[in-house]
Amino acid sequence: MQKQQELYRGKAKTVYFTDNEDFLVLEFRNDTSAFDGEKIEQLDRKGEVNNKFNHFIMTKLEEAGVSTQVEKLLSDTESLVKKLDMIPVECVVRNVAAGSLVKRLGVEEGKDLAPPVFEFFLKNDALHDPMINDYHIASFGWATEAQIAAMKKATFEVNGILKDLFDKAGLILVDYKLEFGVDAAGNLVLGDEFTPDGCRLWDKETRKKMDKDRFRQGLGSVVETYIEVAQRLGVSLDTI
Repeated sequence: MQKQQELYRGKAKTVYFTDNEDFLVLEFRNDTSAFDGEKIEQLDRKGEVNNKFNHFIMTKLEEAGVSTQVEKLLSDTESLVKKLDMIPVECVVRNVAAGSLVKRLGVEEGKDLAPPVFEFFLKNDALHDPMINDYHIASFGWATEAQIAAMKKATFEVNGILKDLFDKAGLILVDYKLEFGVDAAGNLVLGDEFTPDGCRLWDKETRKKMDKDRFRQGLGSVVETYIEVAQRLGVSLDTI
């Protein structure tokens, strides 16, 4: 299978066509951005670490019965993925109060949330990814009511699987976002990525931030911390 022309370039990933219309190549770059692109840097090895981290997580989810986009690793920074018609909605689960939830509601950072909080956001950089609800999604035709219900169900299934996985590695899964798409057969499939770029992870003992907040907040050692998280989980970072 051959990589062909570029289909889409995001803030930290590039998607390419292949000579098979059912598959794409997903490339993780070293680009790192925050605050809707206001802060941008190149961080050595970040693309490689995120690519292998994402493959590891998606494999664990597949083994637990969650259908994902990822097929296989192609190189240190590239993965082969199924082509999906992506739904322009982010599904967010918050197990602990942090980030925008703290700013919006004035709650204390670190408060355990029971039950976890679920939120939808429209994936739109120009509008700064506004919060939306089921009615917006259905009314504007971004997803059907059945797909909305399926996204919620799958997102909470992922929460149960990954909270346990990270807990065993001495980490708290604070919050995360997921994106879904529809395959050629009409099935809802987990797409995009699951990396420290798109979730919050804290050390269970010290509450040290082990995710992209290290970049957002200028805490340093971003990639080194990602590597530590990967090693705790058992992600192989050997060269392919």
